[in-house]
Amino acid sequence: MDGRFVIHGGKPLQGEIAVSGSKNAALYTLAAALLSADPVTIHNVPDIADINEMADVCRSLGAAVEISGTTVHVQARDFTSTSPPIARVMALRASFLVMGPVLARVGEAGCASPGGDVIGVRPVDVHLAGFRALGATVERSGAEWLARASKLRGTRIFLDYPSVLGTVNVMFAATLAEGTTTIVNAATEPEVSMAANMLNSMGARISGHGTGIMMIEGVDQLHGTEYEVIPDRIEAGTYLLGGIATGGDVRITNADPRSLDSLLSKFQELDAKVEVGDEFGVQVSCPHPLRAIQVQAVPYPGFPTDLHAPMAATLTQVQGVSTIHERVFDNRTLYVGELRTLGARIIVGGQSVIIEGGGNLSGAVVRALDIRAGAAVVIGGLAASGETSVAGVEHLDRGYAHLTEQLTALGAEVARI
Repeated sequence: MDGRFVIHGGKPLQGEIAVSGSKNAALYTLAAALLSADPVTIHNVPDIADINEMADVCRSLGAAVEISGTTVHVQARDFTSTSPPIARVMALRASFLVMGPVLARVGEAGCASPGGDVIGVRPVDVHLAGFRALGATVERSGAEWLARASKLRGTRIFLDYPSVLGTVNVMFAATLAEGTTTIVNAATEPEVSMAANMLNSMGARISGHGTGIMMIEGVDQLHGTEYEVIPDRIEAGTYLLGGIATGGDVRITNADPRSLDSLLSKFQELDAKVEVGDEFGVQVSCPHPLRAIQVQAVPYPGFPTDLHAPMAATLTQVQGVSTIHERVFDNRTLYVGELRTLGARIIVGGQSVIIEGGGNLSGAVVRALDIRAGAAVVIGGLAASGETSVAGVEHLDRGYAHLTEQLTALGAEVARI
């Protein structure tokens, strides 16, 4: 269901909500389930379009996938294909993660370069170099990359860049390789650690996840498991930023403060009030005027690139000049033109965005150009006076479950038309 959001802004977000399971982590769990022929049950899966896309990618390979609310059952007893259809792959960048499991189990796998949001170059070089290091031959055939190996063998692999998907895909392949694999310069995101923990619950032997050096001792096979996805830290951050942008008071009851260190640090620099606790997660409010800040979007544990655009929308409401420097993706600033339509004073210089905050935003017709750019214009609309109409909400459907219901629970006046 597409359509548009209509927001009547100017109302502070107030109250408490729980966020869904992590979008990215849930996508990794569906791919991880392909490493076993046994049934795998995954709980706390977000009700978003990307999960349905990934389920279809897995089904195209012969896996049985059943979605029941926030629980997904996967069983990949046999593969009827070793490469998903190109049209499916082009809709979702995480689809490339099926290559590692299929290669590890049957000795060959193919996949086109993945699609997803148009936020910059996302090369698959890290994935392919990892497969080659494990002993696979990798070649291009038309639009697809093909990898083959009679037997993968563990080795020491240095990643040129701590790519999250690259780390996960190489970890998947190494799980069933012969011998021990060491991944140096591995991504350290909580979602990567969760995927490793899930694999360990299936019989894998992975250690060092959450650090830059991960070790995988290969096993012959994995068994099924029942596993719960961690809460979505990006969704939590988005609602907290919405609270600040509207001068509100928002509590996320199931947020993990440890995964939000960089964001909470910026909230403190803003002079927002931050409260954390085991019993209630994270709460943020604005008891006094906020200060302009400088932000760099970098790999974890730094400030997340997925919160760059929502943070920019929030900084339009902070007196003074703030800057955000993007160091992950080269086209993350698609949101800027849409926020300008709302009256924001923003300029782009290379990979930097300069925001002159403190001005009033006014409702207008804007578009969600990708998932996080969509979150930015929603926050802008919540802070603006008058009515904002947001088109392109299919992008938001990919990353935020029940967005209008969550915002309404916080006191926003928003509807889907």
